Amino acid sequence: MKLIIAIVNNDDSSTVQSALTEGGYFVTKLATSGGFLKKGNTTFFIGTDDDKVDGAIEIIKANAKKRVEKEPTVPPTEMGEFFTPIMVDVLVGGATVFVLNIDRFEKL
Repeated sequence: MKLIIAIVNNDDSSTVQSALTEGGYFVTKLATSGGFLKKGNTTFFIGTDDDKVDGAIEIIKANAKKRVEKEPTVPPTEMGEFFTPIMVDVLVGGATVFVLNIDRFEKL
């Protein structure tokens, strides 16, 4: 038995959840936020048999797309100065996936 923890962008969460459910996986979904961009993420917990892990990861990979977004940055300024934010390209999306061994599983 394995526990898959998958962190995906909020923009992809409903697609990922639907595809996993259609694939026969039981999914628990949590709303989370990232530390770097402080944007919303969704964290999925998926308990599955060892031989079904690769299938779940393929579903996540196919539905959690990477993309480039423009994000404002604030240049360093002296106190009281006005600033103009600079827009930079940031790669977002995709998924971060952890697979853990589970010694015991009970559904009560």
